[in-house]
Amino acid sequence: MTTATNGKHPETPTDEVWWQASVDRDERFRNLFVLAVRTTGIYCRPTCPARRPKRENARFFATPEEARDAGFRACLRCKPDEIDAADPAVALAQRACQYIDDHVDESVTLAELGKALDVSPFHLQRTFKRVTGITPNDYLRARRLAALKGGLQDGDSVLSSLYSAGYGSSSRVYEQASAALGMTPATFRKGGAGMTIGYEIADCPLGRLLVAATERGVCAVYLGDADNELTAILRSEFSKAEISEGGPEMTSTVAVILAHLEGDQPSLDLPLDVQATAFQRRVWDELRRIPYGEQRTYQQIAEALGRPTSARAVGRACASNPASIVIPCHRAVGSDGKLHGYRWGIDRKRKLLDRERP
Repeated sequence: MTTATNGKHPETPTDEVWWQASVDRDERFRNLFVLAVRTTGIYCRPTCPARRPKRENARFFATPEEARDAGFRACLRCKPDEIDAADPAVALAQRACQYIDDHVDESVTLAELGKALDVSPFHLQRTFKRVTGITPNDYLRARRLAALKGGLQDGDSVLSSLYSAGYGSSSRVYEQASAALGMTPATFRKGGAGMTIGYEIADCPLGRLLVAATERGVCAVYLGDADNELTAILRSEFSKAEISEGGPEMTSTVAVILAHLEGDQPSLDLPLDVQATAFQRRVWDELRRIPYGEQRTYQQIAEALGRPTSARAVGRACASNPASIVIPCHRAVGSDGKLHGYRWGIDRKRKLLDRERP
């Protein structure tokens, strides 16, 4: 995005094209950009029936996320943040999702899915990933996992739930389901009652630090001011687990994170035990690739994932991160360089970034 100069932004040839498309309310541009109005602070689809602003008051953004990052809010009339079912790409992705939902207990290949929807597998894969941020196979795995969870929660046997959800009976598939659940299917069937979590709280440069972990890895990292508030959050988010203070290797795990916060250990490669959707996991993996001392915009992260219009979804994935610092969501910033949202407070996010600067 171009840099502001005295509150205004240099125009580009693209801006002129987009301005004309907005004047004409050209349906071909419906989902390609948003028009923001400086005087009202609102952004719209280019096809919005609202009255057009003066040319000098118009700004253009490739995505709603960029407009929000710049301080604009969505129009209540044309609802530019909502998924547009009129978009053929969205319609194709919806049809693909419906087909997968109807055949979740089968082995659906990309070729079979393309044939059923009368499109080439390559076009389907590319379109589905652009709209949803994940592949059709990722979606199938997520739906199978949801079916597995449902069966286990309904009290079905582990084996019956695995078969009903479309999994095979091999130990390899059982391991995959276990990894996705964050625990074994047998443990999940009990509502997590058999899951054991140890935690430790310590002072850190940002206040009080709570680190919690299972035998598989870190499952939560919280920042706050009061120990009782942090433990209350932990018990609320893991309400059916067995939680106790201390535990195997907790002291060493906390020490590693504290050293990282002090700048003594820039690389933080601790094992994780976190549950996530396929897209959340991709975002969190991308966050962990951001080098110490650097930042990325939500837009840049979305582009790195191959989904350039998903900056808002990236922001939501950052907000749902249960293991801050280990998953460094504080390194995600707005397209304008501003800090937008952090579960533990913008001030802590700013301090984290300041401490990481060379």
